[in-house]
Amino acid sequence: MPALAKNYTVIVPDLRGLGDSSKPLTGYDGKTTAEDIYQLVSQLGFKQIFLVGHDIGAQTAYSYAAAHPNNISKLVIMDFIFPGFVPASLGTGPWWFAFHQTPDIPETLVQGKEKEYLTWFYKGLAYNPSAITQTGIDEFVSHYSAPGGMRAGFEYYRSFPQDAKDNKELAATAKLPMPVLVLAGAIYPALGGQLPGTPTLTSTQSLASNVRGVIVPLSGHWTPEERPDFVINELANFFGSSSNNNNNTTNTVTK
Repeated sequence: MPALAKNYTVIVPDLRGLGDSSKPLTGYDGKTTAEDIYQLVSQLGFKQIFLVGHDIGAQTAYSYAAAHPNNISKLVIMDFIFPGFVPASLGTGPWWFAFHQTPDIPETLVQGKEKEYLTWFYKGLAYNPSAITQTGIDEFVSHYSAPGGMRAGFEYYRSFPQDAKDNKELAATAKLPMPVLVLAGAIYPALGGQLPGTPTLTSTQSLASNVRGVIVPLSGHWTPEERPDFVINELANFFGSSSNNNNNTTNTVTK
């Protein structure tokens, strides 16, 4: 983020329920979280932005772009397969999708073991497991272990059926018109290595008409942490050196 901030105004909000944001019981679907971010950007006075979303934050980014296409100059999606558009080769998705969507049970089983549970994802989905440091993990755990923290995280998964319905309706109406860059990792040890095909790209192509995909080499799921220089270079090239840095913001929506 400091590297991007040399040339852009960078806004990195905590989505509802995450980090220091409040943790309401509802409103974790893409349409609602997108409206949260749109209101923030509007209050800050930005009319045209570059929007970047990683993981579940990518759903928020897509929903924002679909609702306010004239507000988005370019969109970046990192390592997310959109509900409603999961390639058949992936079946129903990894085991934790169903587990996290089960009401109440995940909160009960994970309580008191947040560090152990989350560390499995930070390490197991990384090609380079040292990319997210222990200090970083401890910071994530401190927020997720706060009252309502894990429930809020699970609620994003529980919103997948609604997101799938909304995504299909939006895609049937119109695909996103702005240029879209898709970045995805190359290998995921916890999922057995390389995923079949290019699922992030394929999924995004169902929702947007002008999409370019890039596989991030030597990276797993955590592309910004595992290959920051590569990601920064791709973003800079995609956004273009001619952009007016005083009038554009990179709004990074992260999980």
